[in-house]
Amino acid sequence: MKEKIVSSTAVLREAWQAHGDGLVYPCSFGGESSVLLDLIHRAELPIQVLTLDTGRLPQATYDFIDEVRRYYAMDVRIVFPDYREVETMLLQYGPNLFLASAELRKHCCEIRKVHPLQRVLKDKTAWITGRRREQSKGREHIQVRESDNVYGLIKYNPLLDWSWEEIRQYIDGHDIPYNHLLDQHYVSIGCECCTRAITVGEDPRAGRWWWENEDTLAECGLHVTSIRRGSGENEQGEGI
Repeated sequence: MKEKIVSSTAVLREAWQAHGDGLVYPCSFGGESSVLLDLIHRAELPIQVLTLDTGRLPQATYDFIDEVRRYYAMDVRIVFPDYREVETMLLQYGPNLFLASAELRKHCCEIRKVHPLQRVLKDKTAWITGRRREQSKGREHIQVRESDNVYGLIKYNPLLDWSWEEIRQYIDGHDIPYNHLLDQHYVSIGCECCTRAITVGEDPRAGRWWWENEDTLAECGLHVTSIRRGSGENEQGEGI
């Protein structure tokens, strides 16, 4: 564990030294977020932290955001989708469009998550994610530092070799703020309507978009390799 903490902190320092104010951490406020926020704070790195408020987040996530702001005296930029896009989408498809089809669910993700992220990354050169190799088959081969072909940035993955058990061990061992949905067996935390707890022995991927056909790749589009592709990496755990 100590070696991984040192290694992950070194990646964060490298990213900051290389990009400075061009670096941003879009935080989903899941389990991985607790570790990264604490490492950033301990290393005294002034990395900008932001989160995408889709308008449908669980109350526990908002509580966690407030706790982070108080505990670390940290500014968290909260980014919203374009209200005009949301209003147009809801007028055309209704508030529960994500249940109608995988295509409409991805459309909802695009409006509420992808477009806001594109907007905030427009003037940046690099971003930090909480992606881990353990999270899905689509992430088995990710590297610490990668070129992001979609956003034209450098992507850093400081936690890529951490296990879920190590994430929880760090949170509990350091007594730091965390999203209390983790205590209710939420491994992946996104919008309240698209996230559920998993049961003992159930695949962590079962916690997101569980109503979709098993053959449909469950992802929201934040980490696809091409903006035009119909499928991408599974969005599990720390989605951003």
